[in-house]
Amino acid sequence: MSKSHCYPFLPYPCISPHKAALLHSPVFPHIKHKSSYKHYRKQSTIVSTLLPITLAPFVAMASHAALVPSRIPSTARPRQSPAAPCFLKRLDLAEFCGLKSTSNFSCAAHSRETSFVDVIAAQLGSKLSRPSRGVTVAKLKVAINGFGRIGRNFLRCWHGRKNSPLDVVVVNDSGGVKNASHLLKYDSLLGTFKAEVKILDDETISVDGKSIKVVSNRDPLQLPWADLGIDIVIEGTGVFVDGPGAGKHLQAGAKKVIITAPAKGADIPTYVVGVNEGDYYHEVANIVSNASCTTNCLAPFVKVMDEEFGIVKGTMTTTHSYTGDQRLLDASHRDLRRARAAALNIVPTSTGAAKAVSLVLPQLKGKLNGIALRVPTPNVSVVDLVVNVEKKGLTAQEVNAAFRRAAEGPLKGVLAVCDIPLVSVDFRCSDVSSTIDSSLTMVMGDDMVKVVAWYDNEWGYSQRVVDLAHLVASKWPGADEEESADPLEDFCKTSPATEECKVYEA
Repeated sequence: MSKSHCYPFLPYPCISPHKAALLHSPVFPHIKHKSSYKHYRKQSTIVSTLLPITLAPFVAMASHAALVPSRIPSTARPRQSPAAPCFLKRLDLAEFCGLKSTSNFSCAAHSRETSFVDVIAAQLGSKLSRPSRGVTVAKLKVAINGFGRIGRNFLRCWHGRKNSPLDVVVVNDSGGVKNASHLLKYDSLLGTFKAEVKILDDETISVDGKSIKVVSNRDPLQLPWADLGIDIVIEGTGVFVDGPGAGKHLQAGAKKVIITAPAKGADIPTYVVGVNEGDYYHEVANIVSNASCTTNCLAPFVKVMDEEFGIVKGTMTTTHSYTGDQRLLDASHRDLRRARAAALNIVPTSTGAAKAVSLVLPQLKGKLNGIALRVPTPNVSVVDLVVNVEKKGLTAQEVNAAFRRAAEGPLKGVLAVCDIPLVSVDFRCSDVSSTIDSSLTMVMGDDMVKVVAWYDNEWGYSQRVVDLAHLVASKWPGADEEESADPLEDFCKTSPATEECKVYEA
């Protein structure tokens, strides 16, 4: 039997000799007769290819599907998708809390008329498909250490993300599977989780059919991270926040640790999504911090103010919902104020959120400070910032306009502006880091500005933890390697000297 001919840039690369003979036509640049055809291939040029009508159906189909799009550089043409984009409406409160979304609508009404090339390309799509930008083929295995408020919020937020590069495979909860499953399913603030949560056995729960192992060990060195092949640990206990403590996860076999609290020690870098996440790269550190919920609220709009008006100095007060670090009734605590009943008192206490802003915005070091007032609400907090600025003669409208530009541009999804007179409960399950209350923005004299911003200190913060984990995944070795979804483009990356890959100037 005669040997088949292989063309790596075609949908069916290996074909029989008699079909291969048909390929020696003006479609291909390595033929003998080029008089009827000019082949230009240039990054900035969209090229048209003349196909002879005498081609056999097999060749015409293959040529149209493989060569017509490949003559157009991948950067200059859209992916194979409907011409009209499909937009998703903003999720409502229930959907942000992890309930099933009903906001999607069909794109069928926007579909364009199907062409011959579309039909052939669709039939051969499985042969030509390649991973798209930003999609990690092998998901990173994630462990959650500490299945409390942030741990469970993180899992709900992650569960609501489509095509996440993460795979939560294990949680460490001292309460075991019974507590882990029950408190994940039923939440006093978030409501009932609409995902199906089941106990499979003494060490496993399932969430919508996805198995998650549950372990119970207070010593990170004894956790089975190596056996489970854990890539990233979400450190949510609030205990292991320094190098030696969080480093125990690395000793146990994990590759990266994300601390969901302010880190102790200058050796652990801090990242706030929307502010300095662009500074992260894979080799920078194996332990990183997502800062505090208050720093995540404060830093984005402080960045806007400093860039637009120049911050000289200022103070911040966060009116913060009580947390598990306080006492339900009066009881011993190293902070004598936090020792008092959380649901009965306004509790002044310290916060490092303002100072921590300088960890992500170094130019503000020494310029901000603040305190916290813990109040008898279970969730949602509000920051009150007062600063002196360099720019003189500002108005509240100008300040709010700067926030709107940022919220609609570089900080979209992180910062929002609200013009409606709302109260704290209205911001529950808000997925942004901070929402400016525009009606409360004030300017005193020439250079004093007051800004008030709301934030969900649990849900909004957990969304940023997921974002940071996605960032870590995107920088993982091999995760940023992209194939062009164009077989000839991919072929030419490895064989640039081939005749098909040469670039001719017009």
